[in-house]
Amino acid sequence: MDVAVDAQVAGQRIGFARKAKAYIALTKPRVIELLLVTTAPVMILAQGGIPNLWLVLWTLIGGALSAGSAGAFNCYVDRDIDRLMKRTSNRPLVTGELTGREALVFAWILGIGSIAWLGFLVNWLSAALSLAAILIYVVLYTLILKRRTPQNIVWGGAAGCVPVLIGWAAVTNDLSWAPIVLFGIVFLWTPPHYWPLSMRYRTDYSDASVPMLAVVRGRTVVGLQVVLYAWATVACSLLLIPVAGMGIVYSAVAVLAGAWFLFESHRLYSMAIRNDVVNPMRVFHGSISYLTLLFVAIGIDPLLPF
Repeated sequence: MDVAVDAQVAGQRIGFARKAKAYIALTKPRVIELLLVTTAPVMILAQGGIPNLWLVLWTLIGGALSAGSAGAFNCYVDRDIDRLMKRTSNRPLVTGELTGREALVFAWILGIGSIAWLGFLVNWLSAALSLAAILIYVVLYTLILKRRTPQNIVWGGAAGCVPVLIGWAAVTNDLSWAPIVLFGIVFLWTPPHYWPLSMRYRTDYSDASVPMLAVVRGRTVVGLQVVLYAWATVACSLLLIPVAGMGIVYSAVAVLAGAWFLFESHRLYSMAIRNDVVNPMRVFHGSISYLTLLFVAIGIDPLLPF
């Protein structure tokens, strides 16, 4: 009996609650949370205050559907290598909780639903950006780059930057220099966020023949690249101050949180070149905290009189 039949048989024995949980897992909820953290503050910045709360809700739901669709497509395409890596061995298509057909239909429904939702309830520019994000993540990253080049996460990571454009476009129905700088922040942040994770799971990626930077070049090169991209991220975050007229709150957070992010990045590189035992997950989790603090400040800054 082949894998597809095994999965189908297993799926027939799964109850509704477990099946629903499997569908949710297919969307990669933690990734969705991080994407939404960057969307809502940008809407406040674009409005210069609190935007219409219904608009915020519609935009966040549409963004979640879009990200969920991309995640589901990714799980479908990568189901073969997910079986080879411990980190992804509990995904629904590996465990048999969902079949490939179920996952693919679900991904299409979410994707089409996200575009229609944003188009009719927000605006069609946001809907077009949602489509672009799905295509970048599924086609450019998953199908083309991921298994071919260690630069996969650099260019494929652009999909994770689109939510800031969607948030801005939802409020203004256009794009200007401020959202482009915001896009740049997330774009430059993605490699120093993800490459430490690839260091932690280097063996997994090697077993699956995925040429992550940590696999093909080693941890010293990864450490150096993390430092360089961290510096670029912080520099781009400071560029937002003159471009968007940011105040003291954002400026202080950008400087202080940026200094902390740089310290952790340099610490990782220093330990790597000394052949010490490294803890790349410290930078991975720290990068999430950094981006969260930065975007919380983006949302708070326009609400204050200074």
